[in-house]
Amino acid sequence: METAVNGLVADGYLPPGLDLARVAVEPPRDPSHGDLSSNAAMVLAKPAGVKPRDLAERLAAKLGTEDAVSEVSIAGPGFINLRLTPAFWRARIPEMLRLEAAYGTSAMGEGEAVNVEFVSANPTGPMHVGHVRGAVFGDALANLLEKTGYRVCREYYINDAGGQIEVLARSAFLRYREALGEDIGAIPDGLYPGDYLKPVGEALVATHGKSLLELGDEREALAIVRAAAVEAMMELIRGDLAVLGIVHETFFSELSLHKSGAVEATLKTLEDKGLIYIGTLDPPKGVEPGDWEARPQTLFRSTRFGDDTDRALKKSDGSWTYFAPDIAYHLDKYRRGYHTLIDVWGADHSGYIKRMKAAIAGVTDGKAAFDVKVCQMVRLFRDGEPVRMSKRSGDFVTLREVVDEVGKDAVRFMMLTRKNDAPLDFDFARVMEQSRDNPVFYVQYAHARIRSVLRKAQEEGSYDLSGAALANADISRLGDEAEMTLLKLMAGFPRQVEQAAIAHEPHRIAFYLDDLAAAFHALWNKGKDDASLRFIVAEDRDVTLARFALIRAAAHVIAAGLAILGVEPAEEMR
Repeated sequence: METAVNGLVADGYLPPGLDLARVAVEPPRDPSHGDLSSNAAMVLAKPAGVKPRDLAERLAAKLGTEDAVSEVSIAGPGFINLRLTPAFWRARIPEMLRLEAAYGTSAMGEGEAVNVEFVSANPTGPMHVGHVRGAVFGDALANLLEKTGYRVCREYYINDAGGQIEVLARSAFLRYREALGEDIGAIPDGLYPGDYLKPVGEALVATHGKSLLELGDEREALAIVRAAAVEAMMELIRGDLAVLGIVHETFFSELSLHKSGAVEATLKTLEDKGLIYIGTLDPPKGVEPGDWEARPQTLFRSTRFGDDTDRALKKSDGSWTYFAPDIAYHLDKYRRGYHTLIDVWGADHSGYIKRMKAAIAGVTDGKAAFDVKVCQMVRLFRDGEPVRMSKRSGDFVTLREVVDEVGKDAVRFMMLTRKNDAPLDFDFARVMEQSRDNPVFYVQYAHARIRSVLRKAQEEGSYDLSGAALANADISRLGDEAEMTLLKLMAGFPRQVEQAAIAHEPHRIAFYLDDLAAAFHALWNKGKDDASLRFIVAEDRDVTLARFALIRAAAHVIAAGLAILGVEPAEEMR
């Protein structure tokens, strides 16, 4: 399109220097309109001082001379629709064969540093199914950004300061006493009841014997227990994440912010900017003024940056709110060179977004781009029946239990079959069934079918199925509608990747793979009905090699898409 516009500039019809930023060339929603559609005439007509329809006709005439264009039409007031030649689409195959799983890689990000913080579960126990979606989403988003040329840091924020850690320490201390032989009875309300703390108690006995009971100062004993318990829980969490194939480059301790004085320093930064003051807050929604005692607090002027109300940094007793170290933490990320910050949060933190956006805008002078991706809850089912859980009683489904039952790849793929901010139902039975209704199976089956065809052909020994050899196949022999439908989808993969990265939506890749698998299976089934369309036509070696080139390239595209999702492509289905 740029070439056509430049041609009209050279002809004197269009003025030079037109802004092409809003010109879009993309596949139309309705495939019957063609392969590509452009709004160029609609966007450029007004600044050029011409009528959209007239400009569209001029652009269409220029585009019609391109070798890759077979047909140009104009719709409505000036939308331009293009059909590309079969030769154009076929010419994409050698690139796919050459790049293999690297196909679709883009330099769009230009090496920009991006920090993706995800999971960040409190280190108080093993990861449960509620953590799985955010973990998979965050990792897939990081993969997607890396695929498009960004330099990504996967980060985990360890919430190792605050009340929940005190509860952990007391719970672990109880298990320590149990490991020493004490009858601790029922776990008191307010403490963590899970058996996962028993090994922590046993490890404390192995290291310290009875000495923690003999210290005489409970605070000193709890400090030792606290550190050991947090480390044990983080080791447990790292192991849980590993079974999902997730590795964080950075683990950042909240406690380190307090010990280093970073929270106080951040407060000073905000103070120097005139963004904090001592004041009182109005009663929260639903609280009557008579039931609310307004106390002077240290407040951040978050309303300056679009928040609904100013927010407390310090409580009236002088202790920090959760908000203060969170600001210090994000400022630290910014100072480490990450000016694009992406946080993956659970739906229960949605109300926290405005204040954090305001705080980051204030503390970085608006220089940091901050995006929060909210992951809605996952509902577990077994054969359509809800799986009941109670975290309070310690009865919850752990991440490992889910992975052990259905496998890492199935878990990861299914967690990406819905947009992150939409609720997701996970049915153990459905994930394991071999049917069209199971997208995990459907996509994996497509890859396995291709690999099976190529293995059998390889075993025969009469074909060179290397990428280099197949790149020289006579791909002009490809022309059936089902073949071209599959090929066009494959050629659209790089654009799908970039669009998904721009939107921060890895689920688009899962949707794309489902469409690609459907196109492949349609071609497979067509060959079952028509022998001339089978992948191996014994009497026609050239068409056989052309189809091998097509399906080998398709396998590379599927593998490239699955890699973004963190899923291994299946070589065979059992």
